[in-house]
Amino acid sequence: MLLWVGLGNPGNEHARQRHNIGFMALDAIARRHGFAPWRKRFRGEIAEGTLAGQKILALKPQTYMNGSGDSVQPAAAFHKIPPGDIVAFHDELDLAPGKVRVKKGGGTAGHNGLRDMQRTLGTPDFWRVRLGIGHPGHKDRVTGHVLGNFAKSDQPWVETLLDAVADAAPLLAQGKPEDFMTRVALLTQAPS
Repeated sequence: MLLWVGLGNPGNEHARQRHNIGFMALDAIARRHGFAPWRKRFRGEIAEGTLAGQKILALKPQTYMNGSGDSVQPAAAFHKIPPGDIVAFHDELDLAPGKVRVKKGGGTAGHNGLRDMQRTLGTPDFWRVRLGIGHPGHKDRVTGHVLGNFAKSDQPWVETLLDAVADAAPLLAQGKPEDFMTRVALLTQAPS
């Protein structure tokens, strides 16, 4: 079983914020691939499904971003899922809007959700699907940027990105992160 974690903040007031693109990605995957309905468990919301023959436990922590690990760790422990089988979907300031990169381990680049997962899991060796939201240009504007809603003008690329991630998700489940990134890139490139 794989544990796929969408990072975000709970509540309708946060639903369309850039910081919640991890939740949006998991929602898109669960919808596209007919996962079971979301239910409350592990201080979060979980939905189960199968992708490319792999059982996936999707988790949206409801602990707020800074406490994400307090939902992830009990879910991983209960299902005996090692860090190498955990994937965090999260917003990434250092990537252009709509770009996606997958990597295993590494630093947190100031991302509090990743930092808290690292704290509770005791290791940085989990996978990250970095979903580009762009940088506002100056560090003083970062908090307002990530906690701001996507603008109307962002909707086309956000929807295209989420559709592409959902479409390519089986490749990620098969342990093919390079193929996943290539597929997402192909599906999100502007028509020429």
